[in-house]
Amino acid sequence: MIHHLLKKHSTIPILTGFLLAIFLGTLLLKLPIATHAGWISWMDALFTATSAVCVTGLVVVDTGSYFTLFGQGTILVLIQIGGLGVMTIAFLFFLWIGHQVTYSQRILLQDLFTHSPRKDILHLISSVAIFTAIAETAGALALYLRWRNVMPYDQALYHAIFHSVSAFCNAGFSLNADSMIRFRSDPYTNTLLCLLITLGGLGFPVLYDLREAFAHRHMRIRLSVQTKAVLLTSLTLVIGGAIAFDLLNRIAGSADVPGWTRFWTAIFQSVTCRTAGFNTIDIASLSDATLLTMIFLMFFGASPGSCGGGVKTTTLAVLIAFVLSRLRGKKRVNLFNKSLPQETVNRSMALIIMAMGIIFFCLLMILAGYDVNRNTAGIPVSSFVPCLFETVSAFGTVGLSMGITGDLNTWGKVWIIVLMIIGRLGVLAFAYLVAGSRKDGGFEYSEENIMIG
Repeated sequence: MIHHLLKKHSTIPILTGFLLAIFLGTLLLKLPIATHAGWISWMDALFTATSAVCVTGLVVVDTGSYFTLFGQGTILVLIQIGGLGVMTIAFLFFLWIGHQVTYSQRILLQDLFTHSPRKDILHLISSVAIFTAIAETAGALALYLRWRNVMPYDQALYHAIFHSVSAFCNAGFSLNADSMIRFRSDPYTNTLLCLLITLGGLGFPVLYDLREAFAHRHMRIRLSVQTKAVLLTSLTLVIGGAIAFDLLNRIAGSADVPGWTRFWTAIFQSVTCRTAGFNTIDIASLSDATLLTMIFLMFFGASPGSCGGGVKTTTLAVLIAFVLSRLRGKKRVNLFNKSLPQETVNRSMALIIMAMGIIFFCLLMILAGYDVNRNTAGIPVSSFVPCLFETVSAFGTVGLSMGITGDLNTWGKVWIIVLMIIGRLGVLAFAYLVAGSRKDGGFEYSEENIMIG
């Protein structure tokens, strides 16, 4: 009973924390010392702060050249706050100062990181912080050892730290104007970034589950259904996405690219579509078929309890299991020899429908206010695909773009900001915030059938 009462309001402190971080980040980026020009518009500062806190990576100005070291440091801190989560950082601060964590705070953290009640939630959160620090430090060191050969030592160290945090948090912010295109043929950099992105996108509950299974492997601890679903779905999306990316690019006439470069490009883009936001190829140059594949990957995104967004890999797993069960005439939805609660199935279907509805509405608003570009003959150039790509990228907190972010007017930027916040907060959490989470069975009336299909 207490759990349900607390859960009604659990979204409010999370949203409040994100909005507060965005507000403070906006003020810091507005300071003259944050930019080389000494000035940035309120809208661009707000957009950049929101993109950082929501670990999206969409930018209206170039991060590496427009912002000073102070501004870049502010963005990096906002990325770390957004990646770990405001409530997680608040909890860690309470532990550091010796503050007692209340029962309601434990329930809130449990809703953020677990699918079922667990007694070791405090240990789980501590493990999240420790693992994050280890992964980001190891990633920065590994990137430094590679990049010190292509840039000055101090610059290599700074770039390594920035991009390690950005990759693990699935933020996609880069100090390079071309993102990672310069490292397109570098297996070392590609592998490291893909590894960091994957670790940050699997979800902390899954990583914790894997660690426990490995630490007690002599006891044959079974992985949870969520862990199995995340691992299988993530692997399928990465491999399937890479194959589709390579084949569609070949069809579009990009077969003249060297084999290994094409291989790493396909793998990297398949991984980065899972809400990471880096790119090793010009997105605007890709065919519509390739862009559609990337939109699909961005829509489902990362996994629950991770730094990434999207409707999550587990939702896709439930959707596939639901379709298969209905095709086979089964009443229950089964996954890995376990039956899923009907409420979970219903929430998954509702989540997908609501996500598509939000994307449709926001895309309509963006298109309505988008300044139409014209070619040299004065004929309007279609903006539908670039705006759709931008909309799904913002919703999935991905950060990939066809290059129209800086061209958006204030109206378009506002809707992208809204999408980034919804994407980071979560569609169901946003729905609970708007409509409330009160369970009401309502009235039941006599049945009458209708024709469908």
